[in-house]
Amino acid sequence: MTKLEILKNDIKKLGNLAVAFSGGVDSSLLLKVAADVLGENALALTVKSPYMSLREIDEAVEFAKFYGIRHEIFEVGIADEIKLNPQNRCYLCKKAVFSRLLARAKELGFTNLADGTNKDDLGEYRPGLKAKEELGVLSPLINLRKFE
Repeated sequence: MTKLEILKNDIKKLGNLAVAFSGGVDSSLLLKVAADVLGENALALTVKSPYMSLREIDEAVEFAKFYGIRHEIFEVGIADEIKLNPQNRCYLCKKAVFSRLLARAKELGFTNLADGTNKDDLGEYRPGLKAKEELGVLSPLINLRKFE
């Protein structure tokens, strides 16, 4: 069984999946596979924040529109916890953003939220990974490397 087939099977078992969708390569792959496997039970959630460029938002919108995938964009400001730029700001920011994503996914009837974290991301210092793991955000691409 190929890695793509394994990914499809894993996603199918979930029954539904909201994807934290930045419009980048990783979340685009995850979203497209989820939509192919789950149809209407796949959802793209894009956060519009001071950290996202309008170009990235536009690309996310175009991707979802092109493939006919349900897509929602919502604004998230700067979390109060990071306004003073503490050392653990990346962790706090990711915790705040993924908490909002999870809440919105649940409001829309989705029990699963995933991001595009892949195996290569584990080799870097990414304090935000701890936050999303604490919240139960899934990473279905975790066994794939970026080049795959």
